Amino acid sequence: MTEQAIIGLIGGLSWESSAQYYRLINEAVRERLGGVASARVLMWSFDFAQIEALQHQGRWPELARRLADAARALEAGGADFLVLCTNTMHREADTIEAAVHIPLLHIADPTAQAIKAAGLTRVGLLGTAFTMEHDFYRGRLEKTHGLEVLVPDAEDRAAVHDIIYRELVAGQVLDASREIYRGVIARLVERGAQAVILGCTEIMLLVGQADSSVPVFDTTALHALAAVERALGGGAGS
Repeated sequence: MTEQAIIGLIGGLSWESSAQYYRLINEAVRERLGGVASARVLMWSFDFAQIEALQHQGRWPELARRLADAARALEAGGADFLVLCTNTMHREADTIEAAVHIPLLHIADPTAQAIKAAGLTRVGLLGTAFTMEHDFYRGRLEKTHGLEVLVPDAEDRAAVHDIIYRELVAGQVLDASREIYRGVIARLVERGAQAVILGCTEIMLLVGQADSSVPVFDTTALHALAAVERALGGGAGS
């Protein structure tokens, strides 16, 4: 049997979603390989309190430096490829890729591939304000994958962002917030969204397919499963 490639997880962004990555990856490996098989994983986990402060201070060069350091540490530890366990910090994907000699599995790519495989082209995007409003994520979906991306209006974007940072990253899952998200999703559907991307890795803790009248694409699950495909497919270059 071909040995699994080693997955390098850049986590702690927040650890609530990193724990889901670890669970999903290991469950998928066990399902594929059987018995008590589990994934070969290295993880670098940040103190999210520091990261969150830097994000809201707009100190992106410092964040990029920290992510590059984490990527180099994982490469030195033997990782064959990298998985950045967050949507927002893919803003610095180019910096990470430039810092190492191993690939970064970009979170937007398996998400877009799943959407296109379902025959859909117009999607609503939920995430942090950084993900919804900046071009690094929407731009990749639109320019690389040819999708049309809708984002909530300003009031809804603020609500989605605040719930992520006030509640979800702290492990708080509230029914009232679920209702808010359901309303945001419904308004995106009214504007023509054929599907909705859960474009923050913590959103899966709050809402899922039962909360939407159109297909929901969970970036955490799709990213984790893509990591398993690569790890079991002969190494980082697969």
